[in-house]
Amino acid sequence: MTVHPTNLLNLTPAEAVTTLRAFAVSVGEAPYRGSQVARRLWESPASGFDAMSELPADFRARLAEHFTMPRLALTSEQASTDGTRKFLFSLADGQSIETVAIPDGKRLTLCVSSQAGCALQCAFCATGAMGFVRNLEAHEIAGQVRELAFLAEPIKPTNIVFMGMGEPLMNWPAVDTVLTILNNPAGFGIGARHITLSTVGWLPGIEALEARKEQFRLAISIHAPSDALRATLMPVNTKFPLEAVIERAARFSRRVTFEYVMLGGVNDADEHATALAALAKTCGAFVNLIPLHPGGSMGFVPSPPERIHRFASRLKAANVEVAVRRSRGLDIAAACGQLRAERLRRRTPGLAHDDSQVNETA
Repeated sequence: MTVHPTNLLNLTPAEAVTTLRAFAVSVGEAPYRGSQVARRLWESPASGFDAMSELPADFRARLAEHFTMPRLALTSEQASTDGTRKFLFSLADGQSIETVAIPDGKRLTLCVSSQAGCALQCAFCATGAMGFVRNLEAHEIAGQVRELAFLAEPIKPTNIVFMGMGEPLMNWPAVDTVLTILNNPAGFGIGARHITLSTVGWLPGIEALEARKEQFRLAISIHAPSDALRATLMPVNTKFPLEAVIERAARFSRRVTFEYVMLGGVNDADEHATALAALAKTCGAFVNLIPLHPGGSMGFVPSPPERIHRFASRLKAANVEVAVRRSRGLDIAAACGQLRAERLRRRTPGLAHDDSQVNETA
């Protein structure tokens, strides 16, 4: 009978240790040998079973017969003068995903991808333009963090943001597992308040996220303060109108952040600031203004710095807490999806409406 190896990196830490301890016993080893393997999945990552030199050679051989620990292939890296580093990983089926490491003092934030491509077609997003290919498996998401531990100078993030390629809440089963891997002490041990999920306002996913007991952070991409304007920028607004998104944000048990990309001459007028302030006050949201990255602007132009400053000042005057995100990686292809698009221009992506693999329910 053909043995189908179990992918250990698709399991939560608890599932992995239970599975491995039982396997150790089944092949005549002490249970603690299984725990030793589990520790090498995330806490002290091993590149493969052969690298687990603390284990008997015959046990390592048996592990390789029954389990896998798939690697992501690092195919490209770019480094910015500001310290930002962008990585392009190749997956087993030839698809590519991006990960960005952003240092800021003692903090190092890793921006991870959750899908190959994206079905949502936000007008200003390079990822949306390439269409949706498929959801990533748990090991492909968490693997972006794991792979950076194998660099000559390992990268160990203090913060994780799901703001790379794809809509994380449309891939909830995998993201749910990854959150456990990231947060669990037997995984990467990153505090829940240092892990942020960014969503266009995918309501079933927000419900699922809130059902978890941990204090993971939620950021909602607003980008326009009215349905009329938002629908022209974000087609998902037809499925989940702004009013429904704001109402759900107001009921969320933790404070939410509004993400707002500043598009010159589109959503940056004084009246937009006034309307956005009213929405933010409805649910006590923090507003993060994001200068448009010119590299992946899809025909839009960034709002001038003075316009962003005026916009922020109007929000502050309305007693809304606001910050302007500092642009990073301006000298590299750091816009979401841009590096992948440059590397794979000859490849035909899935259509943007091809969401057959998108999970709409929790």
